[in-house]
Amino acid sequence: MTHRQFLSGEEACFKAANALSEEIYTYKSFNDSVTTENVWKTRTVQSIIKQDLPFRHNIASSAFIQASSLIGAIPQLYKLTQDKTGVVIHVAAENPKSAAADFSHIMSAREAVPVILCSSTVQETHDLAIIAHTIAIKKHTPVLHFFDGKRISEEHVTIDLVQDFSQLLSQEDLDEFKQYQVEQHIGAYVQYKQQAEIKQENNLFKSIAEIMSSFSTLTGRNILPLEYTGHSQAENVVIAMGAGASIVKKVVNDILASNKDSKIGVLKVSLYRPWSNLDLLNLLPRASLKRVTILEPSSVFTHLWNPLFLDVTAALQLAEFDHVDISSGRYGVEAEDLKYGQVFSLFDSLSSGSSHGLDVNYNVADLNLLYPTQGIPDALKEGLYFAGDLSIFTGDLKLQAIPDRGFYHVRLNSFISEKIYKGKYAIVDTLNISEGAIHAVSALAPAEGTIIFYNALNDLESLPEAFKRAVATSGAKLVSVESIKELPIEGIQGLLAKAKSLSVPATWSQLVGQQQQQQQQDTSKVSQVLSKSDSTLPIETPYLKMLDQVFQERLQVANAIHSASVWSRDEQNPSASAPEYGYGKILNQIQERTRFIDEVENLIKKNLVSQDVYKALSQWVLAVKSSKSDIKSINKAAETVLSAILESPTPAADYVLKNKDLLFNKSNWLIGSDSWAYDLGQSGIHHVISQGENVNMLIVDTLPYSSELEREQRKKDIGLYAMNFGNAYVASVAVYSSYTGVLHALMEADAYQGPSIVLAYLPQEPGSKTVNPLFTMKETKVSVDNGAWPLYRWNPALDAEGKEAFSLDSQRIKKDLEKFLERENHFSQIVAQHPDISQVLVSSLEKDVTKRHQELKRKAREDFAKLLSGMGAANGPPLTVLFGSDNGNAEGVAKKIANRAKSRGLQVKFMAMDDYESAEELANETNVVFVISTAGQGELPSNARELWKALNSLNAGDVNFAELNYAVFAMGDSHYWPRPEDAGFYNRPGKIIDAKLENLGANRLISIGLGDDQDADGFETALGVWQPEFWKSLGVKDVGAEDDEPKLTDDQMKINSNFLRGTIAEDLLDESTGAIGEINGKLLKFHGSYGQDDRDIREERKKMGLEKAFSFMIRVRMPGGVATPAQWLMMDELAETHANGAIKMTTRQAFQLHGILKKDLRNTIRGINHALLSTLAACGDVNRNIMITPVTEIPEVHPQVQDFGMKLMEHLAPKTTAYHEIWLADKQVAGNAVQDFEPIYGPTYLPRKFKIVIAVPPNNDVDIFAHDLGYIAIVDANKKVIGYNVTIGGGMGMTHGNKKTYPRPANLVGYVPAELAVACGEAVMTTQRDFGDRTNRKHARFKYTIDTHGLDFIVNEIETRMGTKFQPAAEYHFTDNADRYGWTKGIDDKWHFCMFIENGKIKDWPDFQPKTGLRELAKWHKGEFRLSPNQHLVIADVPEADLEKTKALLAKYKMDNLSFTGLRLNAMACVALPTCGLAMAESERYLPTLVGHLEGAIESAGLKDDAITIRMTGCPNGCARPYVAEIAFVGKAPGTYNVYLGGGHKGERLNKLYKESLKEEEILSEINPIIKRYALERQAGEPFGDFVIRAGYVKKTITGTDFHEL
Repeated sequence: MTHRQFLSGEEACFKAANALSEEIYTYKSFNDSVTTENVWKTRTVQSIIKQDLPFRHNIASSAFIQASSLIGAIPQLYKLTQDKTGVVIHVAAENPKSAAADFSHIMSAREAVPVILCSSTVQETHDLAIIAHTIAIKKHTPVLHFFDGKRISEEHVTIDLVQDFSQLLSQEDLDEFKQYQVEQHIGAYVQYKQQAEIKQENNLFKSIAEIMSSFSTLTGRNILPLEYTGHSQAENVVIAMGAGASIVKKVVNDILASNKDSKIGVLKVSLYRPWSNLDLLNLLPRASLKRVTILEPSSVFTHLWNPLFLDVTAALQLAEFDHVDISSGRYGVEAEDLKYGQVFSLFDSLSSGSSHGLDVNYNVADLNLLYPTQGIPDALKEGLYFAGDLSIFTGDLKLQAIPDRGFYHVRLNSFISEKIYKGKYAIVDTLNISEGAIHAVSALAPAEGTIIFYNALNDLESLPEAFKRAVATSGAKLVSVESIKELPIEGIQGLLAKAKSLSVPATWSQLVGQQQQQQQQDTSKVSQVLSKSDSTLPIETPYLKMLDQVFQERLQVANAIHSASVWSRDEQNPSASAPEYGYGKILNQIQERTRFIDEVENLIKKNLVSQDVYKALSQWVLAVKSSKSDIKSINKAAETVLSAILESPTPAADYVLKNKDLLFNKSNWLIGSDSWAYDLGQSGIHHVISQGENVNMLIVDTLPYSSELEREQRKKDIGLYAMNFGNAYVASVAVYSSYTGVLHALMEADAYQGPSIVLAYLPQEPGSKTVNPLFTMKETKVSVDNGAWPLYRWNPALDAEGKEAFSLDSQRIKKDLEKFLERENHFSQIVAQHPDISQVLVSSLEKDVTKRHQELKRKAREDFAKLLSGMGAANGPPLTVLFGSDNGNAEGVAKKIANRAKSRGLQVKFMAMDDYESAEELANETNVVFVISTAGQGELPSNARELWKALNSLNAGDVNFAELNYAVFAMGDSHYWPRPEDAGFYNRPGKIIDAKLENLGANRLISIGLGDDQDADGFETALGVWQPEFWKSLGVKDVGAEDDEPKLTDDQMKINSNFLRGTIAEDLLDESTGAIGEINGKLLKFHGSYGQDDRDIREERKKMGLEKAFSFMIRVRMPGGVATPAQWLMMDELAETHANGAIKMTTRQAFQLHGILKKDLRNTIRGINHALLSTLAACGDVNRNIMITPVTEIPEVHPQVQDFGMKLMEHLAPKTTAYHEIWLADKQVAGNAVQDFEPIYGPTYLPRKFKIVIAVPPNNDVDIFAHDLGYIAIVDANKKVIGYNVTIGGGMGMTHGNKKTYPRPANLVGYVPAELAVACGEAVMTTQRDFGDRTNRKHARFKYTIDTHGLDFIVNEIETRMGTKFQPAAEYHFTDNADRYGWTKGIDDKWHFCMFIENGKIKDWPDFQPKTGLRELAKWHKGEFRLSPNQHLVIADVPEADLEKTKALLAKYKMDNLSFTGLRLNAMACVALPTCGLAMAESERYLPTLVGHLEGAIESAGLKDDAITIRMTGCPNGCARPYVAEIAFVGKAPGTYNVYLGGGHKGERLNKLYKESLKEEEILSEINPIIKRYALERQAGEPFGDFVIRAGYVKKTITGTDFHEL
């Protein structure tokens, strides 16, 4: 019995599965209306797949999975095959980037499943699904059934459904399936004896053919494993699977219909596994066959051969079809499906004997489109498009709908369009104008189409602009109908007869004009960009910008002025870029000016000018000839001359006027590349220097010098060469190391009266065609730090003044430079002037490394001797414990093993892997244990890489490792990289070391231990199992945990510290290291500072034998981010003198300084306090800086909330006097000399950090729901803050892969009057103090305290401590969480300006100098500086009288520029690399680049001004509050990010993980289409975060505990 129904391919498949399965597991929900019983007399249960497929034996199960997840299921497929589990897996082989299918994932699993079926039509998906289930039930085997994604899966057509299965599956078959038991494992001999019998009984191909035959008998539809169609003596045959086979079959039938003698054929593969060579050969016409080509869909054109091609080729070769040419064609490579015209062209090539024109491996897209001479077949005449829901059509329909870009090509038996490939009609659902509707309208034949609207349409103007533009462009007519349900019956003409005509509004055509104008502008912009060399600005641009900014109209570049860059020649004048050419020009100008000066002196002597001109010229000549005159005085005198001549003109003065340019001193520069360094003695540089003229040279060097090889191969040193002349000014600078240093050098060079050379470093990434600022920054750091590119200035003019000519601006110089200084007796003077620069720091790189290595070896020998002497009676076996650890966990485990070994008398050596002497030395060890963690994408930790490189370079036999016993304990996270293809990253370092040592002949003591963070107790779970076996392998009694040294908890550390004193004072005096101890490092956070190191140069310093480049970050506590101009100037000064030159405005409205050396730490904190600021409690387990909305909608509110914030901060601040003693008192206090009392915190302070914010509606710029405690100001009609709504329990931090950690949105718990707000704050904080988890810091934040004890309990505790109940929350409303850019009016006729500072970095750049501009402003500004919660800056309280002056200064330094996209204005990033020790990826340095890439999609979608909140962090701790952003990128490894979508635009909702572990290209390919779709489909006023939830990209996150539920 059959039944006809209009279905898609996937729906047709599901109908069969639903009837024949007891359980169905799906990747999405199928809304099937079938309620009848299945063949098992039960109702089929449908479940969404969460992880593995939970198939059960003797349960008829099936699954619908995505092709991309098939690879990860391969191990399970093998298990199902082994267990003879009769299940069916249905897969739509979809290519997400193409309309074509992609069989690559299916083919990857072809050896894991005994049976693979492939459908080529919608009808076949139903038929073969039934056959697949029949095979699974009868043969007890898993079956994989696949079909084309989109082309078949989404195609709709009326098919015949099978409803009676009794002829295929008897009751006995069903009973036997239920009772079937898998045989127990049999021995090898029995298996061998039974092999022939088993083979005979299980001829699977034959059995499947019989089932297909039975199905054909039942339905009348012929289903075969392999089906041949074509001429019986075909010479050219195409073999294909899937929808492609149907297209080829159609072409073959059409060609044979017009010419029955055409010797062509097609073989369609429906049963791909098991494969039968015999059946394939029997179908092919052997005698006549000349050429066979196999067509397969693939999105990748990099694999040499496809699987079907290999199977067919093997069969033909075994049968000795040597006379047959075989080729492989792929389609889908260019994201296009197989076309009728391409197949016709293929047969034309084959039939004409031109197959030699096809490569053995070719791309079908390269074939021309050809069609039969009688025209295109009717089936290809596409005329009707449909953009809507096909479910409105029901019943037995003569209708076919083929998907294409969001709409359908519809074919009716009663209607065929006359137009070919251009539709004549488009039916559109007005209630859902999607991107597909726009594509459908755009595909209509120009000016001949008709658009048919259905569903009520009240207002044409309400349609989206993109759709209106498409309609106007198409020139189509508009009509509307009430219903289209009768379309299959009445046809298109019947539908049009009922239609109502509509007029296209004239305004729609204007949209087209606007778009064309915009496109022309865009094209013009692109042309301008492309007109530049390599589509980029010249490499030297940063330095050219600085020259222009410093010298402005005085600047004169004499060479290479017509070249795209100093690296590219001027083809019309190839020598124009050489120094000789520019020097000749400058020399000529100098001579002209000399003659001009002589003429002016003659005018003065002869008194041929007026008295005023005479006086002005005299002053000018004196200035020019005076050795003491500076450039400003000369040019000022020149201005006076011109003014005098214009006021008193004379014929004699006309000469001066005509040559007025010669009055002014120019700054003459030659710009050169590092190529000038070759053959210095014969180059133009030699001539310029030796002549002694006042010429400046800027030479840009782009080669990286961080490696030893690059340093050895470097060119001659121009600086050293020039200094040996004695008369030249020389400076070595690097803009990415010291911007101010470059400025200083340029100005000194200009002022020096003689030749000047400025060597400018700008290293470029080798092989890269584009400029990579991140590479340049890192390379500069390394080269400056190791002395390969020293920063210095050599000014001979200072010698004449009795001053030191040489100034060292970096800590290292090269050996050659040191020799020069020693010869000139400058070296000792430098050391005398800078006693803090030791010989180690200024000596040569080579000497430094040698000395450092000698010291390390000496110390290692001494330490080892001490270790042995300390062992006393140690008589156990020797054990060397080596660790590789980045975050300290592996080191901690290794230390625990070493301590336990010592306690049992073993002779122990303990060190990091890279501290071990050499790989060869391992062979002399007896027992070695490696404890190693996993970094990045399966990489070794930074302190283990060198030993591994050496070990990996050894081959078996190079060194005898036969006496070495080894064990490995690896530590990682099995879910950190969740994609199946990334499974190899898990514990990779430990695995490769284990395998390498085995390969080298060492003896494994015990199988490798694999610690997994996903286990119940993390890596401790596996360690607890592995460690006893390890001790047993050594013949040593296991040592229990009770023998371990008890771990010092953070609470005990705080108690021992005597109220945060610790031994910080003593540590600061220790000059042997730039770091401080671990415990003091933790205590230092309470004082507002973190110990850090520069990770960009960590590896290089390690190779040099140096410790890390330790420095400190200092954070300032300043409620509401408010600072006075005096405080701003102090921070500016400290940044310049003690830090890295930049001021960082944090995501918590605080100043932050980076790069402070330990010796400067105390003076920096002192300076901050002298400005009446403090760093106490800016970090640590206390209440940190309180955030406050900086600019309120009602101006009178800000002073009130700021006052409240100050009171709350003072009340909750730590009261210890340790801060004053250590940092501010003249005499530092150490030890326990003073005892304090903390009235609120007590000696253990809080379990973890605590964050408070105050928001003023309608602006939620502080992200109130992301913090532990929040106050929402409630304002009455008199503009007075009468109280606050209170939120508790928000927090951002989490850990990758650990679902026990999560971000959490705060709960609104009620309202308190303003007078109780401080008491409320204390009550909330002390509740966390007393109930927070102090045993597990990952679970210690207030959000977990609430979820552990329950919100009601916590609220009741707060109310008890506060002494009153919360009142019901007052009404409030937030609009967004962004900053208010631009000018706003405050109180008392004062103004505020919020400026855009990208990622909060106040630093001077070549084209933007906010640091200089703000310093200048702070000198006279009478108001405040307010840091915004989003890292921007508010110039507050500008008096009306200073308004224009302030605007002028902002304009001068480009600080008034707000013409950025809404995306960039709403972007925020944490600091991350290179200083943050927790960072896993870039953030602050990379987000601007990524935003730039996304802006292309934003602007093309018309969303330039739309605000979309985008945030990035380098790790999952959430400093930039990423989990409330609409788009968030959270670093997972270098260059790799998790992408989160769906945060609330008002900051009220958490987002949800969208995709894991994406790199830049993948991010753009995922996000750009979503942006485009958002522009087309968003509802009025719908934010991006709401849209992605409505569109189904992510689910809505309600609370923190469902954050990980995807």
